[in-house]
Amino acid sequence: MLKRRPKVKIDTERMVLRLPQHADYRAWAVLRAESREFLQPWEPTWAADHLTRKAFTNRVFWAERTYKADTGLPVFLFRREDEALVGALTLDNIRRGPAQAGTIGYWIGARYARQGYMKEAIAAVVHHAFTKLDLSRIEAACLPENAASRGALEKAGFKYEGVAQAYLQINGRWRNHVLYSSLRHDRRGPTDVGLA
Repeated sequence: MLKRRPKVKIDTERMVLRLPQHADYRAWAVLRAESREFLQPWEPTWAADHLTRKAFTNRVFWAERTYKADTGLPVFLFRREDEALVGALTLDNIRRGPAQAGTIGYWIGARYARQGYMKEAIAAVVHHAFTKLDLSRIEAACLPENAASRGALEKAGFKYEGVAQAYLQINGRWRNHVLYSSLRHDRRGPTDVGLA
């Protein structure tokens, strides 16, 4: 039986981050639908039922189970000024024991891109992971040509670590990814990798 965990709410300067709820379906479906062309080059191929209420309901149940099991922290990003959903970030694959690590993945709606929201969310979730979840290492991966994602990671303090060959299927093809990490006690200094 899974232990009961308190509801999570992470506040940033401009946003509130929390677990998805069933009532978020319409805002999520509208934002994902209108951002389809913007998101698809960077994401796995969407299933035929991707935007359905049933798929979203499954996503909410998965988020609750993952959080209760202490294996992930999937949050939606809501702008404080008008409670608009701007995107999502998932700290997933939490490994305990000697690793004390997790992996983040994220997306932002097209109309909210390049406004600093994702950098703000990444920094807040990493801080939460280090101070509340006692993690030591957060990992992230993105396509080499995704300058916006690389920039968000680097501005949030992540350091470039290398390239993983055929790391994930993105938009129907196996793609190489650049790997980044943030360490709780990082002595590596600033990154010198450009966004080329």
